[in-house]
Amino acid sequence: MNPYADWILALPQVDTPFEGLEGRMIAGPHGQAVFFRAEEEFEVPAHAHGAQWGVVVAGVLHLTIDGRANTYGPGETYDIPAGSEHSARLEAGTSVIDVFQDPDRYAAK
Repeated sequence: MNPYADWILALPQVDTPFEGLEGRMIAGPHGQAVFFRAEEEFEVPAHAHGAQWGVVVAGVLHLTIDGRANTYGPGETYDIPAGSEHSARLEAGTSVIDVFQDPDRYAAK
């Protein structure tokens, strides 16, 4: 079941290099918010970019930031400093909202 409202699902789809991770976005000159959902278990390889803050809406997120691994559940937030290398594993059915400092982190499809 998708936890996002219909109007969020109608937002522009995010163009990511990742198969199996769907995202809808709102972007402005000061940042970008993306509503992500992974139907199946999904892994994001290690990478770095501008600052990122997020909250788990549903499911479980395993996140490693600068070599430190943590697990987050619904309602828990995480903060990734700019330039920090991080990777993630989203369990099947996990939804997160990520807010990026970079206003052009992702383009719309």
